[in-house]
Amino acid sequence: MPELPDVEVYVEALRERVAGHRLERILVRNPFLLRSTAPPLEAAEGREVREVRRVGKRIAIGLDGELWLVLHLMIAGRLHWRNAAPKTVPKNVLALFQFSSGVLTLTEAGSERRAALHVAVGEEGLAALDAGGIDAIGASEAAFAATLRSANHTLKRALTDPHLFSGIGNAYSDEILHRVRLSPVALTLKLSDAEARRLHQAIRDVLTEWTNRLRIEAAGGFPEKVTAFREGMAVHGRYGQPCPDCGAKIQRIRYRANETNYCPQCQTGGRLLADRALSRLLREDWPRTIEELEALKRR
Repeated sequence: MPELPDVEVYVEALRERVAGHRLERILVRNPFLLRSTAPPLEAAEGREVREVRRVGKRIAIGLDGELWLVLHLMIAGRLHWRNAAPKTVPKNVLALFQFSSGVLTLTEAGSERRAALHVAVGEEGLAALDAGGIDAIGASEAAFAATLRSANHTLKRALTDPHLFSGIGNAYSDEILHRVRLSPVALTLKLSDAEARRLHQAIRDVLTEWTNRLRIEAAGGFPEKVTAFREGMAVHGRYGQPCPDCGAKIQRIRYRANETNYCPQCQTGGRLLADRALSRLLREDWPRTIEELEALKRR
């Protein structure tokens, strides 16, 4: 799922291309994409774009008359820009937005249709679509600590909860926790003040660094290579590969469609975290340390 750095670069690229231009036509090819009924989608056509902004992991396009088109790409949704409308619309395009300056298309890989489009009215309507999480980059240390400790969750769950923190998902939470050398299953209420401060700084550093890195990668063009697995990440998507800092093999916890990657040497004191599926299967044979895991592989 595109997260804060990816969405921020999308927003910047769109702002450059559509601000001040008219939205001439909208074509939605999949009825499941549109998640609102009032005002109708057609009401957005013919209006000039006034603003483009990020709302959590959503992209909001502000039009004349205080109308907003709000896109949530979810896991597999991606945006593409063309300077002119295609002669035929490819089958994988769920929606097409024709501006006076070019054409924005939305595609979604796979068969599940999770991407969403809402039409909202005014700041109040836009706020209703926001999960309410704080901007951890701009938040004060006190506000960050209060939000972090508002409930006793694991750090992984807390960082990826949009009601707590805005824009952080599966990929960058892994990178943040590795940067700060904290276990993904450490509990928020057990963190010391010093650890909370270091976590706050790691969030700022990781999200800012990756936003700048993606800007450079886009090089003024439209970002077409948006992915959760990027070259240069320390742990996310690198299961079984060496940690760039200590050389230990990156491990993972899998739950449903989500995967948490971590370095046992850097983050958990050499202890392996229980993978729900495998640890239930192996029970008492589940290895507790890196050494036990390697010994199990040699059997």
